[in-house]
Amino acid sequence: MSYTALYRKWRPAGFEDVKGQDHIVQTLKNQITSGRIGHAYLFCGTRGTGKTSIAKIFARAVNCEEPVDGSPCGSCRICRNINAGSSLNVVEIDAASNNGVENIRDIRDQVQYPPTEGRYRVYIIDEVHMLSTGAFNALLKTLEEPPSYVIFILATTEVHRIPITVLSRCQRYDFKRITVATIIDRLTELSVAEDIQVEEKALGYIARAADGAMRDALSLLDQCVAFHFGEKLTYEHVLDILGAVDTGIFSRMFRAVVQKDTTGCICQLEELVIQGRELGQFVIDFIWYMRNLLLTQTMDNGEDILDMSAENRKALEEDAKMTDQETLMRYIRVFSELSNQIRYASQKRVLIELAFIKLTKPQMEHTYDSIIERLNTIEEQLEEGICVNPSMQNRMMPAQTNQALNGGGPAIEAAGQASPGASPYETTPPSQVTLPKGQLEDLQMIRNEWGKIIRNLGGVIRSSFRDTIVEPSGDSCLTVVFANTDNYEIGRRPTIMGELEEYVKNTYNKEIYFKTRLLGTGERVDTVYVSDEDLKNHIHMDITIEDNIG
Repeated sequence: MSYTALYRKWRPAGFEDVKGQDHIVQTLKNQITSGRIGHAYLFCGTRGTGKTSIAKIFARAVNCEEPVDGSPCGSCRICRNINAGSSLNVVEIDAASNNGVENIRDIRDQVQYPPTEGRYRVYIIDEVHMLSTGAFNALLKTLEEPPSYVIFILATTEVHRIPITVLSRCQRYDFKRITVATIIDRLTELSVAEDIQVEEKALGYIARAADGAMRDALSLLDQCVAFHFGEKLTYEHVLDILGAVDTGIFSRMFRAVVQKDTTGCICQLEELVIQGRELGQFVIDFIWYMRNLLLTQTMDNGEDILDMSAENRKALEEDAKMTDQETLMRYIRVFSELSNQIRYASQKRVLIELAFIKLTKPQMEHTYDSIIERLNTIEEQLEEGICVNPSMQNRMMPAQTNQALNGGGPAIEAAGQASPGASPYETTPPSQVTLPKGQLEDLQMIRNEWGKIIRNLGGVIRSSFRDTIVEPSGDSCLTVVFANTDNYEIGRRPTIMGELEEYVKNTYNKEIYFKTRLLGTGERVDTVYVSDEDLKNHIHMDITIEDNIG
């Protein structure tokens, strides 16, 4: 006996076998049990979601001699004839190859004759959007007022190409993409029935590759089983057959991009080429990976949407912390443009290499988001005390350099301190203030992380806190010092301070209260803070301990 493909062998025989379209199945079953059957239906949705299968089940159900809860029994004479394709009551037409006016005229002539058996004559027109304009016009009158025993079921993947005059005459049913979980359950069920040994992880990848189409999932499973017949189907087998890439490569590739490691990206791409991976599929999967990163950054509870294990989600969250949303959106834009270009390209590898060079060298692009990324990179370098132009490094005053390194942000140059001669910082040593050990530890921790805190909070805090420093203000209290009046008016708002305190509490597990003040004219900001305990241990002289700054 000849082999039957899985998607044909396991085509749903009744409404109860249809997966992922419960809203449509229940509606049709209710119509059949109540006798409120329409004369024209439009089934629209992506490929492989069950449009034709449900149309055939519905055609049997309306003619079945002994329907069970709206589903065809499958055993009566009419059901057997329809299943065998020998019934004249169910006519399937492929509009892709029968799209002319004469084909519709044949249908118009046929509907004049009542069914030879059963109650209804059902016309299933697949890919109905392929009909010509003249054919649609010829169908209108019959579609609007067919004989009482005729039912039209139109199926299409491109509903936007259906004339509004046809849409208004049909009951429209939109078929959803089938979820990954539903596809995995169905594949698991069929694997047991077919005695196929397969890893759950392999089924998961097949389900995701099917992109919401059950038929595609069954075809992919069939292909993989045929290649490794008699063996247990593993995740690695599926990757080899489909030319796909292990998800771990996306994390390594993304980290190389964030670190501006062009060589690393090209080398990893070289490995994929040597392994024979499908580069077009790699581009699509990498876009999907970056989409998941963006959702991780923007959504608080995205577990249901991300649809992945807790281990993978944790790794995704770590990668998402490595860059901001604007940069991620630029990455997605570049690869989305690449996806369109690579479809018909003969040199796919070269285009992908160019895309990685664009990602790691934003100066090569002159788009808005690439310029923003370059500015953010410069800001991060400044906040970390790295001089963007090395030739300027020697011009910085020692106190400024020290402040930039300790505070995690740019130093504040006090207003009015400059003079035509030498800087006061160069002639007058900074004052030294002792603090209790606990206060000094809090101050040092926040100063060391200050640039990172401002960067991660983003928004208005990132722009207005750029020229600030932090100074002690008592137990579990710090003061943010602003050099700019406008920034001070923004930063002193209770909501801003509350957001800052909440971030420090959640990130560092520290209850620290923040206050604000404006830098005074001529005020110095190079005060050195030391622990009173360390001062006593290392300096053998009389010490005067000043009161804490309030």
